[in-house]
Amino acid sequence: MLWAPVAFGLGAAGYLELKAEPSWALLVGATLGLAVLAGLIGRRATRGLPVFLALATLLAAGALAGKVRSHAVAAPILSGERAVMTLDGFVVDVVSPGAGGPRLLIAPVSISGLAPEDTPKRVRVTVEAEDIVAAGQAIRLRAMLGPPPPPAAPGAYDFARDAWFHGVGGVGFAIGQTRPVALDPPPWRLRTAMAVNALRWRLASRIVRDMGVERGGIAAAMVTGHEAWITQDQTDAMRASGLAHILSISGLHMAIVGGFAFGLVRLLIAAWPWAALRVPGKKVAALAGLAAVGTYLAVSGAPPPALRAAITATVAFAAILFDRQAITLHGLAIAALVILLVQPESAGAPGFQMSFAATAALVALAEAWPRSVREISTPWWIRAIQGGASWLAVSVGASFVAGMATGPFAMQHFNRVAVWGLPANLAVAPLSSFVIMPFLALGAALEPFGLGAPFLAVAGWGIAAMMGIAQAFAGLGGAQHVVASGPPFTLALAFVGLMLLCLWRGRLRWLGAPLALAVALWPRPTPPDVWIAPDGSTAAVRQGGEAVLLRPDARRFGAELWGRRRGLVVPESAAPSLLYACDRRSCAPTARAPVALALSWSKTAPDFTDLAAMCGQAEIVVLRGAAAAVPPACRDRIVLDADDFAAGGAAELYRRGDEWWIVWAQPLRGVRPWSGAARG
Repeated sequence: MLWAPVAFGLGAAGYLELKAEPSWALLVGATLGLAVLAGLIGRRATRGLPVFLALATLLAAGALAGKVRSHAVAAPILSGERAVMTLDGFVVDVVSPGAGGPRLLIAPVSISGLAPEDTPKRVRVTVEAEDIVAAGQAIRLRAMLGPPPPPAAPGAYDFARDAWFHGVGGVGFAIGQTRPVALDPPPWRLRTAMAVNALRWRLASRIVRDMGVERGGIAAAMVTGHEAWITQDQTDAMRASGLAHILSISGLHMAIVGGFAFGLVRLLIAAWPWAALRVPGKKVAALAGLAAVGTYLAVSGAPPPALRAAITATVAFAAILFDRQAITLHGLAIAALVILLVQPESAGAPGFQMSFAATAALVALAEAWPRSVREISTPWWIRAIQGGASWLAVSVGASFVAGMATGPFAMQHFNRVAVWGLPANLAVAPLSSFVIMPFLALGAALEPFGLGAPFLAVAGWGIAAMMGIAQAFAGLGGAQHVVASGPPFTLALAFVGLMLLCLWRGRLRWLGAPLALAVALWPRPTPPDVWIAPDGSTAAVRQGGEAVLLRPDARRFGAELWGRRRGLVVPESAAPSLLYACDRRSCAPTARAPVALALSWSKTAPDFTDLAAMCGQAEIVVLRGAAAAVPPACRDRIVLDADDFAAGGAAELYRRGDEWWIVWAQPLRGVRPWSGAARG
């Protein structure tokens, strides 16, 4: 049972990584065939073979579940390059801001130039801060819209795949202000979702108004999931100190809210003698914990991490109701299976991978932790010292184990290692567990009645102290290190190693230790010498351990993502590099440039003469537009234009002696429902 979600999840993750869409016949046949074979052999063979066949069946079932889910969420996606469109629709939610600012999730009713059957189910539009519109309102806006972005670099995270499973078929930014418009009433499900999101937005706005933007922005994010008021300085401090996980609603928040409600109700019942003698206090408290978790899930907007945490908490409280131990590896396995059945795409999400690994490690630690003998007639001051030492040991052990379990995923996906993460989390844990989250929960519950201000004030003091700790650790020398991603298979090795350490019994479990360190210890290949954006609008070259950006103010997010993934330092300055001479439309290499690369970011390619001049200056010529003809001067040069980027996406170039090796992003994605190749 413990290995069932591991096998199912590996199957679902394997489906996501395939380069071609598998057929229904293959997946259904493999799942049913393995299930029948396991049933037939299970009666005659020893235990090992039936277990292996059962796990193989779950592996195939995970891949089948991924295909079922992908088919169920299928919706139209915009194609081609971005274009200006007029959009009429309903604001579903105010989602987390991106690099360009706040964003609205909109359910379009109509989009200019698109037939109803080609209109996406959802679009995500970046707007100015003053144009934020609460959920439920019907609006009209002009926006530059296009398909969800492809990976910023070959093998990097596929944002379009994430958008596919969330029903987002178009992204872009608004041109001008939003305007109200009269539309027919939406379906009841959409109305319900918008009503809940409007309530969340009003609650978040009231929290920010009562607590102030500096503290209220973080409080609103921890209660409702809205991060619109968090400043970049706060985000950077939390990230550098290893405390960024506190800002996103996940297992920590669900555990604190549910556990606080459980403990409070159980205490109240125990303090009332009549109820203590007649009411099963633990089960009633479990029901209160379930109600608190469900309410918090609705208020948070039910993002995937919160939904996964709510399912895990529900399994734990249900175990109490059925007189079972609440926190066990079996309970975690059931919760993980439920999550993967509902959202098989979670297997490829960094949040699920990190939360499942951390929870499994913590539960395994709890089961292995020695139980101290309770002494009789011990003086209170000795018990206090022993209790404090025990609490400190548990806190250090839990933080260390959770950090080690999530470390491989943080390195591979985010390429950051917070050096002071352990002491920072130890310092903040009492604040978040006993001050911030409990008082935020009470304040948010009482805020609609005008009684939440005192509780929010206490939570605000805790948030201020937490930010002080985050800024102190972020300001220490070498607070954050950039780590290059390892080869993709190292993450799978690390995951299997972690599961061996957590789920196996006996000394053989330690065979998983070297596997768990695969991401950290595997040698990194030489980074590429050149990176080119998916549309050819900008590029970066490697100089030693640094990335030199030809256009520091264009596609900054993609360039930083590529640099971190390859372990390179990206300059914070937006000033142009002196290694390349740039004007309003193009860049040319100087004599000191590490790579002789010329770039033209105009959508119209240079004419015959200008292109010949660019080839005379550089060995690599990048054109955002499509070249009509290539002059003789370019015959021994690498010339990449719009047609190449439309087919291949982002590119990385490696120098191999006198030759260049090009790796494109699109072939690594394959032909899948969420990739441009599937639609083109």
